[in-house]
Amino acid sequence: MKEKLEALKQKALADLEKVSDAQGLEQMRVAYLGKKSELASILKGMAQLSAEERPIIGQLGNSIRSSIEQAFESARKHVTELETQKKIEAETLDVTLPAAKLEIGGLHPLTKVQTQLEDIFLGMGFTIAEGPEVETDYYNFTALNTPEFHPARDTQDTFYITDKVLLRSQTSTVQVHTMENQKPPIRVISPGRVYRSDAVDATHSPMFHQCEGLVIDKGITMADLKGTLETFAKAMFGDKTEIRFRPHHFPFTEPSCEVDVSCFVCGGKGCSVCKGEGWIEILGAGMVHPNVLRMSGIDPDVYSGFAFGMGIERIVMTKYGISDMRLLYDNDVRFLGQF
Repeated sequence: MKEKLEALKQKALADLEKVSDAQGLEQMRVAYLGKKSELASILKGMAQLSAEERPIIGQLGNSIRSSIEQAFESARKHVTELETQKKIEAETLDVTLPAAKLEIGGLHPLTKVQTQLEDIFLGMGFTIAEGPEVETDYYNFTALNTPEFHPARDTQDTFYITDKVLLRSQTSTVQVHTMENQKPPIRVISPGRVYRSDAVDATHSPMFHQCEGLVIDKGITMADLKGTLETFAKAMFGDKTEIRFRPHHFPFTEPSCEVDVSCFVCGGKGCSVCKGEGWIEILGAGMVHPNVLRMSGIDPDVYSGFAFGMGIERIVMTKYGISDMRLLYDNDVRFLGQF
């Protein structure tokens, strides 16, 4: 039995020196130190020994177990060092390798067009005016010459918070604030969000963006309006773009008109984009109504002016040939990445 124990010790120490991973180390532990190990089997045979041999073999068995446990602990430390070294080597960063390609973001088409629009009018001497999105019905309707019975005041078209407070349905409200707080000459644009009680479809949304323009000075005529919008259209859609005025009615301008641009796809010949007409409507405009000037504290006998308003979504859809407004709000990077 003494020879078996010594042979087992030598074999265990030799095997533990060869272990290089945690799985092999666990197998060695079970084989040499487990309850069903060879060492345990040998020591169970001590019952057959004489009384004189039993303490000697018992002491030897404990000594061998202790030696194997020490060797096992040394092997465990060695394996841990090896695995740590492998992990470090695997995580080594080669600084000479090219960097991973990063996706570069871009501006939303609404932001791009609004910025371009602002730059065009700033280049013509306009300034940018801002105003509250939560307004009173006075600034949204009354001060813009919209009578009490006008259908635009109906709750089906406007988001009312209280009887007199609402979400602005047009950025024309900023024009009134500007005229009340600034003496002529005035030349401003007012881009921003507006809200209307519209069902969501390809051309409507309860929240969208508008840009209003206002010019007030002595001797302002319809010709000044035409020249301003013609300059804008050519800068936005191309030098060959033409515009036309069609008579219309707005309560805050007189005379009023809707403004079309020649189709930039077919050049006015007629195509699917312009629905065969050769023209695309982009905005409404007109000469500021004398009542609007008067209510804002400006003498209509001395000063005149023009105003215009356009939906920025419509400009984006016209410029890029987009048929469904909802695409602008879906946040689909596959669509937005085209711009």
